[in-house]
Amino acid sequence: MSFRPTAVQTAGMADEGWSNFSGRVAFTPQRIARPKSEAELRAGVREAASAGRTVRVAGTGHSFTPLVQTDGLLVSLDDLQGIESVDTAKREAVVRAGTKLHALGEPLLAHGLAMQNMGDVDVQALAGAVSTGTHGTGPGLANVSSQLVGARLVLASGEALELTADGDPDRLDAARVSLGLLGIFSTLTLRLVPAYRLHERVWRADTEACLAELDANIARHRHFEFWWYPHRDFAEQKALQPTDAEPESVAGRKGERIDWSARILPSVRELRFNEMEYSVPAEAGPECFRAVRERMRSRWPDVVWPVEYRTLGADSAWLSTAHRRASVAISLHQDAKLDPDAFFADCEAVFRAHEGRPHWGKLHTCTAAELARLYPEWERFRALRSELDPAGTFANPYLRELFGIA
Repeated sequence: MSFRPTAVQTAGMADEGWSNFSGRVAFTPQRIARPKSEAELRAGVREAASAGRTVRVAGTGHSFTPLVQTDGLLVSLDDLQGIESVDTAKREAVVRAGTKLHALGEPLLAHGLAMQNMGDVDVQALAGAVSTGTHGTGPGLANVSSQLVGARLVLASGEALELTADGDPDRLDAARVSLGLLGIFSTLTLRLVPAYRLHERVWRADTEACLAELDANIARHRHFEFWWYPHRDFAEQKALQPTDAEPESVAGRKGERIDWSARILPSVRELRFNEMEYSVPAEAGPECFRAVRERMRSRWPDVVWPVEYRTLGADSAWLSTAHRRASVAISLHQDAKLDPDAFFADCEAVFRAHEGRPHWGKLHTCTAAELARLYPEWERFRALRSELDPAGTFANPYLRELFGIA
């Protein structure tokens, strides 16, 4: 089974209802709105808040938890897309929040610029990728939200709050990974880098051989990850390294290609699945993976979906899974047609034993009290949320329980 297909597809949204891309989360909101401007977004939020309706925002449905579920107003940002401006001297771009990641690469390349890094799913809306802590791999590379240097946030009052790294770094750090609890992004300002090419190399190895070379491969490459295939106990490894070479220089080489970063970083997901991911301290990564591998081989021999292993640089976002600590992210997958709960819960105990923090968009069973222990800025975030949205307009039942919101 290949896990490198060519296209992931998105959630379903129609006037009568919404579902995420795996089908696990499905609901019917009272209303679905598609504002075409920030002014229209502000008016819609103000009206819903005045009527006491919960407001949530849908991207492309790549979260497996019920983050967007609401019986009130569901906002789609699909009509708020595109790049508003590019400052090549400052290497910054102002991007509308609903812009899909795959729509950024070529326009930025035309300006000689690129995102520093991105995850391996590029159909996500930028606001969703930022808000849930989406990340790629690389020990010197933090998650997508770390590239944010400014944002406009529509509050429950209908006002727009301007956040900048220079003017209000604390609030920007709170907003970077905020699950839509503080407000709705209308635009985001990204810090960019000069456009660069990546040389991709993919190869297979025995699992023990992969682990023996793991530290060296992580140190040697800007990006390194592996997928462990439990049914055959081998690892498919992928390394990406910046290069000035032309694509033709690797033509004909199996498992190799060279292209601009935005064309190399994404993978495509045709197969539908549910997922659990925990980030553990980087030094605990190999031991945690070995424990997961042993548990799966001894207790879950029928699971054939691969386990992903990636590295992640520390950052300052208050709710980032890599807040103030270099991390390793380990992801479990199960076919969307199968119930993953027992399998995930059994392996979740391993992640918790290694001080793991769960990915906000992926399945977990952590409580508010458990999360508070894992995040040093937890109470500061809760206080800011209460200040900006005292009535809890942006808090659905799932998030109220998760964050202890009355």
